[in-house]
Amino acid sequence: MLCLAAGAAGWIDAVVGGGGLLLLPALLVGLPGFPPTYILGTNKAIAICGTTGAAVTYTRKAPVDVRIAVRIGIAAAIGSLAGASLASGIDSAVLRPLIMVVLLAVLAFVLLRPTFGSAPALTGPLSRHRVLAAVLGVGLGIGFYDGLIGPGTGTFLVIALAATLGMDLVTSSATAKVVNVCTNVGALVTFGSQGTVLWGLAALLACFNLAGGMVGARMALKRGSGFVRGVLVLVVVSLVVKLGYDQWLS
Repeated sequence: MLCLAAGAAGWIDAVVGGGGLLLLPALLVGLPGFPPTYILGTNKAIAICGTTGAAVTYTRKAPVDVRIAVRIGIAAAIGSLAGASLASGIDSAVLRPLIMVVLLAVLAFVLLRPTFGSAPALTGPLSRHRVLAAVLGVGLGIGFYDGLIGPGTGTFLVIALAATLGMDLVTSSATAKVVNVCTNVGALVTFGSQGTVLWGLAALLACFNLAGGMVGARMALKRGSGFVRGVLVLVVVSLVVKLGYDQWLS
């Protein structure tokens, strides 16, 4: 079950982000005896492999400004380190409701903006104000969330980058993968130093996550922004239903 979840999460994360919203609940179910910090740390060790594979695949074919992506990524890594240092105080009982609230906000935004991310990307050099807003707002803010909780970071990055830098969804998703690698590194360093990563299990699941991530990136590049948006809506709706069932009906 966990291997299949890791592969599917890698595919989802590469296409539109948010693979952790599938993998984290799967780890919570599959490893019921472990504290939340072990679940979060192991999730990071798995996700970094799929995200890196997807980032490499994207940067070979998508128009990614690696310099801007790295700047945002460095800020996100700093935020991620800060968030991860506070993660030990999180109770697993609050994870599902918190993730559901964030998911519903994402769903409302996408549905109320049907043309979001489908228009051609802005041409010409980006203004310093746009880049600064992306570095501080997107990088530090989402990086902190990634270190603290994690699931949905890729999805939030895709949406925030498209809105802030005027990217289409494919370019935004490609840029988000580079940024997400940095946030995963920052959080993983913290969790690893605390000894809260199940490295053996993570190594196995990372192989499936990597394969899923590379396949997902190729599909997104081939099918375009419309495909990415459709997957985004489907993933968010499915996860809201699943988490709602787990929280109140199971």
